[in-house]
Amino acid sequence: MRDKQPWIDYCLTLPGAYEDYPFDDPDWTILRRQGNRKIFAMLFHLQGRLCLNLKCDPMQADFWRRVYQGRVVPGYHMNKVHWNTVYLDAGLEAETVHEMIAHSYELICPKRKTHIK
Repeated sequence: MRDKQPWIDYCLTLPGAYEDYPFDDPDWTILRRQGNRKIFAMLFHLQGRLCLNLKCDPMQADFWRRVYQGRVVPGYHMNKVHWNTVYLDAGLEAETVHEMIAHSYELICPKRKTHIK
C-alpha cells in the first residue's frame, strides 16, 4: 500500500491523536498525542517505499525485527534501540501493523501513578 491516508486515519482513531507537519518536507506526516505532544508514529516515503516509524520497547523492537526480518528494521533517522521502521509495502497484515501502532501509542501515554498504602 503506497497511500498514507489509511494509516493516518487509523492513527487518528487513538484518543487525542493528531497530525502534524513540522518539517520542510511535506512527505513526513507526524502523529502525536494531545497533551504531551509526543510522537508515536511518522509516515514517509524512503526510496519509493512507504515507511512507518514507531516507538518501541527495546525487547519488543528486537523481537519484531527478528520475526519480520527485512520488513521491520531499526528506525530510520531515529534512535535504533527505541524506534522501528516498518515497510508498509512488505506484506505485513494490517492487524499486525495496528498492534505495533498501539504499542507505540501506549509508550507515549502518561503513566498512571500507583499509590502504595
